[in-house]
Amino acid sequence: MARKSKKLKQKPLCLITGASAGIGAALAREFAAAGWNLALTARREEPMVELAKELKAKFGTVSHILPADLSKPGACADILARLKKKKAHVDGLVNNAGYGLTGYFMHNDWQAHKDFLSVMLEVPCEMTHRVLPGMQERGFGRILNVASLAGHVPGSRGHTLYAATKSFLIKFSQSLNLEHKDEGIQVSALCPGFTYSEFHDVNQTRDAVDKLPDWMWMSAEEVAESGFLALEKGQAVHIPGRGNKVIAGLAKLLPDSIALALMNKNSDRVRKGHK
Repeated sequence: MARKSKKLKQKPLCLITGASAGIGAALAREFAAAGWNLALTARREEPMVELAKELKAKFGTVSHILPADLSKPGACADILARLKKKKAHVDGLVNNAGYGLTGYFMHNDWQAHKDFLSVMLEVPCEMTHRVLPGMQERGFGRILNVASLAGHVPGSRGHTLYAATKSFLIKFSQSLNLEHKDEGIQVSALCPGFTYSEFHDVNQTRDAVDKLPDWMWMSAEEVAESGFLALEKGQAVHIPGRGNKVIAGLAKLLPDSIALALMNKNSDRVRKGHK
């Protein structure tokens, strides 16, 4: 498990979006093990309730369960208002909620894209903007933006906006890290590659990605532990896993024309059946 976070006068609280499964739930376990209380939000309530029971029994963690659809207008303000009523403030924020929109750009209507951009871009920015003043006032804060290895490599055919939004989160995190590192606030972008979770089942790409070699995969628990440690060290960007680091490094070294050609050749290995 990750090392303990800096001690405050009272037990800190971390708000985690997309906390019902996968990397979000694994990060909740990491923060709980490090002595944090939690505020968990996702659309599905029951998995969060079960997770809260587990963490209460194991670590004595107090968890606030806040079901919400982050694509709806006013979702961020509503979540924080509910926490305020509980007299709880946010010391840590994990912007983890996200999904992939299958198909080519013009195979989805604009409303689908708009909802996607709201969850993937607007919500992390708004939630961060809303919680930062309190962190600045207290001189302590942790913000982890769950990006992706996809943000480090050329865009692919299909899932057109996914890599673009993850690249944004990486740059966003880098800037925040520089702006607030002298205020006791640490910001990191966590950039996992293929991770064992429900993500590919929801996106209907399970059959395709299961054909990828084992070395390309990590467990949600491995990703979460690595990401938590990187956040505590104040790393602006963290790519977990040796294989993922190699891929990201090659993407930087290869000429754009070659990198794009490789991505074009391999896009269908993951996107097959979702043009």
